[in-house]
Amino acid sequence: MNFQRIFIPAAGVAAVVLAYRSYGWAGMAAATAGLVMWMLLHFSLMMQILKRAANRPIGHVDSAVMLNTKLKPGMTLLHVVAMTQAIGELQSKKNTQPEVFRWTDSSQSQVTCTFADGKLVRHELWRPSP
Repeated sequence: MNFQRIFIPAAGVAAVVLAYRSYGWAGMAAATAGLVMWMLLHFSLMMQILKRAANRPIGHVDSAVMLNTKLKPGMTLLHVVAMTQAIGELQSKKNTQPEVFRWTDSSQSQVTCTFADGKLVRHELWRPSP
């Protein structure tokens, strides 16, 4: 089970409860407003990343070799989309795990990334022979 799926909501509830115990209803309102602001910031960041990616061809990246050097296991799919500024070309069946995406550059070099539960598990660079 994913630790963040439990910890982040539990920390939010704990912050609201502690704010209520320390400052009453005003503290609870301030803590709730802070949590809503945090969620809105993350949402707007995600929308900005997807808006930039929507303006580029699917599966295209400027340099597959540079992308390959920047990738690290554990990165989220959203982080990889932000780096490439393009949505990857889906290679696996839709709605199945693990998800496999491919990005290709103008020299036909390709980076194939495998994501399990939204986290990068492995990546592979393929370059055409000259």
